[in-house]
Amino acid sequence: MKILVDAMGGDNAPDEIIKGAVDAADLVDAEIVLVGDKLIIKDKLEKYGEKKNITIKHASEIILNEDKPTKAIKEKKDSSMVVGLNMVKEKEAEVFISAGNTGALLTGALLNVGRIKGINRPALAPILPTVLEDTKVLLLDSGANTNCRPDYLYQFAQMGSIYMEKVYDVKKPRIGLINVGTEEGKGSDLTKSTYELLSKSDLNFIGNIEGRDLLTGDVDVAVCDGFTGNIILKSLEGLGLMIFKLLGDEIQKSFKNKMGAILLKSSLRALKHKMDYGEYGGALFLGIDGGIIKCHGSSKAKTIKNAILQAYNFAKNDTIKTIQEQIKNS
Repeated sequence: MKILVDAMGGDNAPDEIIKGAVDAADLVDAEIVLVGDKLIIKDKLEKYGEKKNITIKHASEIILNEDKPTKAIKEKKDSSMVVGLNMVKEKEAEVFISAGNTGALLTGALLNVGRIKGINRPALAPILPTVLEDTKVLLLDSGANTNCRPDYLYQFAQMGSIYMEKVYDVKKPRIGLINVGTEEGKGSDLTKSTYELLSKSDLNFIGNIEGRDLLTGDVDVAVCDGFTGNIILKSLEGLGLMIFKLLGDEIQKSFKNKMGAILLKSSLRALKHKMDYGEYGGALFLGIDGGIIKCHGSSKAKTIKNAILQAYNFAKNDTIKTIQEQIKNS
């Protein structure tokens, strides 16, 4: 198994990306291929520690965040991103991970790698924490498709169910449709039509859920259009930052608060750990005929390490093959 990592993509590349790969190397039975400038990568590996299962694939160009996605994919053919995507297309590797330009990665995944046959639209699918211990929820779509049809959302639910069962060993994943109310007749034409499709399917569809139900642990897969999903994702990210900012400000207000924080140190650390997106790796671009994982642009080594573990489980469990079979038979 080969897992490709875009060593040059992201705000903290190449150092944090390479360090994350080194940290993950002993945890997976796979070859980790760092894609990018060979001389730079080799120098960094000497710094962070060379591993037998880490190799280098040279790429002379870098797609920057300010580059226009389609133009960059077409013109920067020797960029770390395009080289990685093409290796997945040619089945030279199972998964490609990048913290680089999101638009370029999604565009390149569609243009260079292509969709699984029968999939109408791929979906960006991040994992989110819930209030329950060791329970997660998959949100899709979180930004790849702002305009959707009911059959798109139905396929999102299919792919999400397979992913949670294969990668996270969730038996009969519970599917929830994000809506403005839990009643069957609530919502837009899109959600009402999607509700009808899901309720007639073999999926474990539990009905509509409201935004406040997303992180309760009552569902394993939450389905919505990409416009709604992206707003939810960014709002949750902002909320997390706000909570820890306010908490930090309150702790500094008095000696009593500081002493209380010391007593609660392990609990606060556990809370921060649970709310840290870096603990969950990246967002899979489900529906592409190859594993594509998008990490946050500001990803540190921990995020990359966890994304590699995520990629390993995704590939090891033949998730794409299962999606292909289910779509073919549906």
